[in-house]
Amino acid sequence: MSSADSDMAPAAQMDAIVISKAEGKPGQVWHPAEVKTVPTPKPGSNEVLVKLAGAAFNHRDVFIRQSLYPGIQFDSVLGSDGVGTLIEPSSHPLHGKLVLIAPGVNWDSDPAGPDGKKPYGILGGHKPSGGRGTFAQYICVDAADVAECPAHLADNTDKTKIAQAAAVPLGGLTAYRATFTKGQCSAGQNVLITGIGGGVALQALQFAVAAGAKVWVTSGSAEKIEKAKKYGAQGGVSYKDADWPKQLAAMLPKNRPALDLVIDSAGGPIVTQCLRILKPGAIVVCFGQTTGKAIDFSMAAVLQNIELRSSTMGSRKEFNEMVAFVGKHKICPVVETILDGLEKAEDGFQMMKNGQQFGKITIVIKPASSAKL
Repeated sequence: MSSADSDMAPAAQMDAIVISKAEGKPGQVWHPAEVKTVPTPKPGSNEVLVKLAGAAFNHRDVFIRQSLYPGIQFDSVLGSDGVGTLIEPSSHPLHGKLVLIAPGVNWDSDPAGPDGKKPYGILGGHKPSGGRGTFAQYICVDAADVAECPAHLADNTDKTKIAQAAAVPLGGLTAYRATFTKGQCSAGQNVLITGIGGGVALQALQFAVAAGAKVWVTSGSAEKIEKAKKYGAQGGVSYKDADWPKQLAAMLPKNRPALDLVIDSAGGPIVTQCLRILKPGAIVVCFGQTTGKAIDFSMAAVLQNIELRSSTMGSRKEFNEMVAFVGKHKICPVVETILDGLEKAEDGFQMMKNGQQFGKITIVIKPASSAKL
């Protein structure tokens, strides 16, 4: 066996972050998530085996540990975002190449929503996805659920590029669907993205800017607004100021003094707050409700023909479109922290729990040792 073939041969066992059940009320419990040695999965019919190089955290990882997420599968692997080398089967066109892994299952192409007979699932501690996750040294997924890593990120010797590539899948898919499928973002439009700092909001910013839109942001942090400008935002306002819509109105171009699109993760009174600066027929896309409140939608919004659209994750088709868009525009997701090895995962969980990051928190995954062969 050549050294190249040896590098491709999977270890019999692997390290993975496995979630276990603890007793406690939802929101108060903190289920253990620990590095455990488990059997390396073997690809079944029409599946591929990926040797993971990097993974990234999402808010859902924290919600799972708090029992605030539906369909948790305990004693399974966490993690939804991943990049790695496709090592089996050798007949796959992407064999030996770095691939990004689609974070969802059972949604092929319908733009309206999941179109399969099986329930939609997300990788990482979730029953509909079989408990498979990316916080591991290997993962098996459907052969159609991988896409070649964009060339500008495809360097598994560079930790920064590994981290950036790992940060693409879930946040990128969610942002792509919200920005384009639902938001119909196009060049020349005025776009508002709320709560800048999270992975989805930042990728939505990068996507909208790449499409030629003018983008403004909101945040409770002046520092985050200034950072957003470095990634193409025209400016921003603090949502802590009661008159922030008035402040934003003063920033909009005089020749186009209204918003075409709002991409929102907060919920609550966003439509009411923006109504005076929304153009007739403007679109408001909601992909989260971090305020814990439903979106207010008044008769005044109806009379203005405002469209409120919900958006969650995305299809396999949108995933492939998103990866191609990232490659075409050479987009590098914003990464705040790179952790070295799965044993550092708890640091990432705590950072996500505190919620002060600007960009993604990632892990560079160390390869399986020869002792596990």
